[in-house]
Amino acid sequence: MSESRRYRVRHETVYSYGGNVAHSHQLLHLTPRDSPDQTCRSHAITLSPAPSERRDDVDPFGNVVTRLEYDRPHDRLEVVAAIDIEVRAPPAADPAGSQAWEAVRAELAYAGRVPQPDHLRACRFRMESAYVRVKQIFTDYAEDCFPPGRPVLAAAEDLMHKIHRDFAYAPGATTIKTSAAEAFDARRGVCQDFAHIMIACLRSRGMAARYVSGYLRTLPAGISDASLVGADASHAWVAVFCPPLGWVALDPTNDVRAGLDHITLAWGRDFGDVSPLRGVLVGGGRHRLSVRVSVQAE
Repeated sequence: MSESRRYRVRHETVYSYGGNVAHSHQLLHLTPRDSPDQTCRSHAITLSPAPSERRDDVDPFGNVVTRLEYDRPHDRLEVVAAIDIEVRAPPAADPAGSQAWEAVRAELAYAGRVPQPDHLRACRFRMESAYVRVKQIFTDYAEDCFPPGRPVLAAAEDLMHKIHRDFAYAPGATTIKTSAAEAFDARRGVCQDFAHIMIACLRSRGMAARYVSGYLRTLPAGISDASLVGADASHAWVAVFCPPLGWVALDPTNDVRAGLDHITLAWGRDFGDVSPLRGVLVGGGRHRLSVRVSVQAE
């Protein structure tokens, strides 16, 4: 039986508006995915004020989403997600056991044949997206990580090491609207930017890579006075399609494989697909946003 850990997560988001919001629609990605590597034991989203309408749905990537509508004036919105979740250690994945990256690229490319089901599902994460454009600068940057015949997981891990080494973690240097190309030029950013840059490099090489949003253990196992970079907030990392091993999750911000310290909320093509909370509103003026995240192991 694989090693596991139990966590209690509290994710609090507060919008304070400059005036009354007359009407709004909100979309929440705050429900963890169940998977072979984790099981959500309990989950609750508390809202103040209560919405006029609320329903749960599933998005095109299989994430549970909560849709809210407010049709009464309000000048503040508080959203609190409380999660009890068990995370299991993913299976060991030997990079040498993955296919050569050129073979993966060929199998993901359209060639007038029907791909295998796993490859077909992975293809949606091979194309460029709003935050992640396929550009020559990313192809060139990753070139030394992808020599001929190299197993795709070995190449992806080398790329993770390179990004961690070459880019500075700098909160405040970018915003949630910063693209992979902009963060690449700046050579600095936060976990969202590190993930977008790595995905851009992988897709520019013809690989399939998805953006994963979630949380980090506040205090890593065996460490009493330090946190992983990106703890105490929402976190982001990358999952790479590595047949025949499947998807392997890599965290370029911390230069590690995602494991027992990582709790998955949702995944998509980039941040735009899995933003924890986004909406459209009428009125409200300028607003202040406060986000607090606590992840504690039981």
